[in-house]
Amino acid sequence: MSDTFDAVLIGAGHNTLACALHLSARGWKVGVFEQAAEPGGAVRSGAYTLPGFRHDWAAMNLSLFAGSPFFKAYGPALMARGLELAPTTHPFASAFPDGRWLGVSTDMAQTQGNIARFSATDAATWARLAAQFPADANHLFALLGSPMRMRAFASIIWRLMRQRGISGAQDLGKFLLSSPRAWLEDTFESPHLRATLGAWGLHLDYAPDVAGGALFPYLEGMAGQAFGMVLAKGGAGSAISALVAEIAARGGHVECNAPVARIVQSGGAATGIELADGRIITARKAVIAGVAPKGLMQLTGGTGDATFDAAMTGYRHAPGTMMIHLAMDALPPWAAGAELHRYAYVHLAPSLDQMARTYQQALAGLLPDEPALVVGQPTVVDPSRAPDGKHVLWLQIRMVPGTILGDAAGQIGATDWAGAAEPMAERALDILERYAPGVRGHILARRIVTPAELEADNPNLVGGDQICGSHHLSQHFLFRPARGRTDGSTPLRNLHLTGAAVWPGAGTGAGPGWLLAQKLAGG
Repeated sequence: MSDTFDAVLIGAGHNTLACALHLSARGWKVGVFEQAAEPGGAVRSGAYTLPGFRHDWAAMNLSLFAGSPFFKAYGPALMARGLELAPTTHPFASAFPDGRWLGVSTDMAQTQGNIARFSATDAATWARLAAQFPADANHLFALLGSPMRMRAFASIIWRLMRQRGISGAQDLGKFLLSSPRAWLEDTFESPHLRATLGAWGLHLDYAPDVAGGALFPYLEGMAGQAFGMVLAKGGAGSAISALVAEIAARGGHVECNAPVARIVQSGGAATGIELADGRIITARKAVIAGVAPKGLMQLTGGTGDATFDAAMTGYRHAPGTMMIHLAMDALPPWAAGAELHRYAYVHLAPSLDQMARTYQQALAGLLPDEPALVVGQPTVVDPSRAPDGKHVLWLQIRMVPGTILGDAAGQIGATDWAGAAEPMAERALDILERYAPGVRGHILARRIVTPAELEADNPNLVGGDQICGSHHLSQHFLFRPARGRTDGSTPLRNLHLTGAAVWPGAGTGAGPGWLLAQKLAGG
């Protein structure tokens, strides 16, 4: 291996790998260095319970990846390297304590029928929104996929005003500033439908009453209706394997078990990295750090720009997430009905009020008394992840505190995750048991992953924050990760930041890495 590259990338998450692949395709010699034993960061898969049962460590849903501009450019090459997509027409549903359920599928009549059981008016509203979605999506995806510069932002607004007038632009602006609750209560009358969509806000740190969060329940609902959901056969990690293989085929180098000790600087510019083993790796054109903002400060010792350094040090992270991986001999016996076995995700988040309470408890450092659960059923979509007749469940417990100050229920005395993991997991499984009586009897093995373990495994997941930073308005759009730095630039020449902390933020769409690669090497 050479110790000199055109671009040296820190971390082998999907954003840095996407960036490295595009740079390689443009003729750059790239070297990627990852501290963990395997690449992928939060997007990887393994047999975390029993042999033959394949689980996704954190990210499971690859819809954003499959629909991204990056995948449009490199999807055929990645699929030639072994990536096989596993789409489903039944992306998500919610189950409720009253024994009912509500699900969204790509079959409009079916979705409308599900909604009509709760409200005929809402079923009609849903059809109207779905019909309008293609036109709205053009504006929204243009916004979410563009470099977040004032000129680009102004251009999008100008096009919107030309097509819809000033009032239409104002309506979109109001929507983008609205909380999930405000939009859901203005749009739908059924509390069940509001909760079904509102649960998606929690995936991006948008509790029901947080301004700016309406966009994500809307997009997930409409995209689920229009496109369904996409997983990867064999686990999300197969996308990472394909990325690494394609980078290698183009002459790139990806090295794991290679923690970076510091970013080497000279004359106000980043010139390379020093690995923990003492090796110096030189970068001719760029050092690209796929790290959390506070991690960037640790690697640089500060950039010398007080405003930038303060923004990175003060960068805010979302509450944590706890994972439970289950090997099962059957799918959950849902009390609401076996129809739920068709859905990739089942949310157990019964009301906006409950979600708001859970979020506030986690922010206060308390273990929530009734956290929201995301129950992933990937073997419904991809049976290859378990032996014949067996299944895996992927449980996200949202939200939980990274640092525990107490227990909202007054039952768990531990204030460290080593002691709180088992009782908190039992609390989550108690909730699952209420919705699927007898489910514990189908568990063959389990693996609990606490926020502390998530961060130890991947330092970007500070406090178990799986989205690498809150998406609240003060840290989104023109302010992610800081004003004037949405393109990943830093005060040090040739040093760039990428990953979920950079616009357009979290998710598996590879947007931050893709936009940076285009900026550096062209489209």
